[in-house]
Amino acid sequence: MNNWFTIDQIDKETFIISEYRHWEETHCYLLNGSERSLLIDTGLGICNIYDEVVRLTDKPVTAVATHIHWDHIGGHGFFPDFYSHEAELNWLNGEFPLTMEQIKDMVVDRCDLPEGYDVSKYKFFQGNPARVLKDNDTIDIGGRLVQIIHTPGHSPGHMCFWEKERGYLFTGDLVYKHTLFAFFPSTDPEAYLTSLKRVSALPVNQVYPGHHSLDIQPEILGRMRDAFGQLKTENKLCHGSGTFDYGDWAVSL
Repeated sequence: MNNWFTIDQIDKETFIISEYRHWEETHCYLLNGSERSLLIDTGLGICNIYDEVVRLTDKPVTAVATHIHWDHIGGHGFFPDFYSHEAELNWLNGEFPLTMEQIKDMVVDRCDLPEGYDVSKYKFFQGNPARVLKDNDTIDIGGRLVQIIHTPGHSPGHMCFWEKERGYLFTGDLVYKHTLFAFFPSTDPEAYLTSLKRVSALPVNQVYPGHHSLDIQPEILGRMRDAFGQLKTENKLCHGSGTFDYGDWAVSL
């Protein structure tokens, strides 16, 4: 299972842990503070992200997911100290709206799996968080404050993480360069627009997405906000209206 993760460094205290061998190209982010570390998302769970994290920090690690989807909580089992948004606690307790067979199909879809990997043993993480988060809460890891911004749309309890001092915005599945998913029954296109309005108003220096290209600049926040706003004006910001392509990103409704 070597070479599953790719490590990139943002600054001396911040790392990106990526899974490029799966089509979703999921990114997790490790923020090291003076007292502890914060791991934003834990990936697909195909390989052991804990082994990568302990090479990058000697501090206690708290995990937090942008949202409770399999590709963002796959490694949560390695981190008993984890936080979750109040709106998705039921998904951590057996009420996720997809079957395990559907999840397993997506785990192995378009994936260069490690030799000998057995997807039949794949599990959707379940558990009770050490802390339940809500909008505008802050996480203090020692010398670094991270603000919770509740950004529903892709999922009911989706969160972005805003580190004002550095201008870093960790956007999860709200913003990335690829096709945004807003067609599942658990998505809310109107809420998506509200969330984009909120994050686009922040003085962001750098966007760090949950998937795909890391070459993404803050100006995309305003472009996405405006595109969603135009869809609303045209009465197309609703489930079933189709997929809309904007060049370096698209949205499937």
